[in-house]
Amino acid sequence: MATRRLRRLRPDEYTVGWVCALSTELAAAEEMLDEVHEDIGRDENDNNIYSLGVLGGHNIVIVCLPAGLIGSNPAAAVAQQMKARFRSVRFGLMVGVGGGVPSTADIRLGDVVVSQPHSGHGGVVQYDCGKTESTGFHRTGFLNCPDTLLLNAVSKVKAEHLRGKSTFLEHAMKVHRMPNFRRGDAGIDVLFKATYDHQPGLSCSQCSLTQREIRPQLGRNKPRVHYGTIASGNQVIKTGQIRDQVSKEFGGVLCFEMEAAGLMNILPCLVVRGICDYADSHKNKRWQPYAAGSAAAYAKELLLHIPATKISKENDSSTISIGYSLSRGRRGSEGHIASDCDRRDGNCYKCQ
Repeated sequence: MATRRLRRLRPDEYTVGWVCALSTELAAAEEMLDEVHEDIGRDENDNNIYSLGVLGGHNIVIVCLPAGLIGSNPAAAVAQQMKARFRSVRFGLMVGVGGGVPSTADIRLGDVVVSQPHSGHGGVVQYDCGKTESTGFHRTGFLNCPDTLLLNAVSKVKAEHLRGKSTFLEHAMKVHRMPNFRRGDAGIDVLFKATYDHQPGLSCSQCSLTQREIRPQLGRNKPRVHYGTIASGNQVIKTGQIRDQVSKEFGGVLCFEMEAAGLMNILPCLVVRGICDYADSHKNKRWQPYAAGSAAAYAKELLLHIPATKISKENDSSTISIGYSLSRGRRGSEGHIASDCDRRDGNCYKCQ
């Protein structure tokens, strides 16, 4: 039987960039493709290795950080090389796993957190960027919001979920049927009190039962989706007390991760994280494959709500909005200028 030959496209025919940090996340991303493309060949100025294909009518380029390298700096380097090679990429998706923050949202392992403007932030905050003064550590700088088109797609996905029309679980099932990505391989979902550290030499199943947080039984094994602020930084958060402290400082953080801060001002992107631990000393890797599959499934559902023709047309335009600005006096989405805004309560998400 003859082998079907893969299509080979030009670099300028790809319009969506998908960035991940771990091989587990890359495997989940590749499983979402509707069609795989032939590699475009080597470029001496580009060290990235890409997975190319079609997803929901979009020509998409997937790239993973080098093995063993995590954090904002490697992510920024990968994104810069991808942008230089694929000049028609309109926006990006940062898709992978992260640490959940216990809150009234009742986030559980395997759930998905999506970055969305909230409490004056653009969806992602860099919690470890700032300066140390006599009065303490002061955070500085800002990160761009996701592309307006992505936020419009988020609204559409939310509406579909409310109507019971979501395809999220259908896409997730495709990954979760794969060996090592199944829910049963992940183990039990346990949240310990923030003040209780993991005991050396023990597994989490051997930690004190009296230190577990009592949470309502959900009676489901299906991941849910949450929207709000994601905290990004180069430190691995492995203590519940610091996790909760940082979350409080930013008005309620849903998730911690390590790469998005390196991308947001280079490639406007939406961050999608599957929750694989609770950013405390009890974190381990058992939930990573399942959580990565959940995140990839949401990203696919999102892209299915963005017409591919709209991206190609806007790439031909010389006036593409790349996202909201969070600095007052700067030009934000659709020509919006903070100093001209007629809202005086400080709650306009276009100029915050």
